[in-house]
Amino acid sequence: MAYDQDLADRIREALAGRSVREVSMFGGLTFMVNDKMTATANTHGDLMIRCDPSRAEDLLARDGADWPEMRGRKMSKGWIVVDAERVESDKILESWLEEALDYNEKVTGSGD
Repeated sequence: MAYDQDLADRIREALAGRSVREVSMFGGLTFMVNDKMTATANTHGDLMIRCDPSRAEDLLARDGADWPEMRGRKMSKGWIVVDAERVESDKILESWLEEALDYNEKVTGSGD
């Protein structure tokens, strides 16, 4: 099954103007900003982001957010998956992407 093309297009548009590379992984399309994983559009229309591990608990309290699993095991802190229904709004999608981009800037030292 292919990744959610609509979500991928929306992520692509939101990240326009940045140094972005698209890679197929995690059963979806992952957006690498400054060569670091930032966001993924998966096959179910869910969004997965890489975030600051120290912010994970706060982010998990948001509506539709959950801890992602890989092969039946929860992933490490620093990853959040957001239900497709919770990223239908561009404003909400962009707020999640900002979390990911803020952390990306921390780990890359880039303001890109």
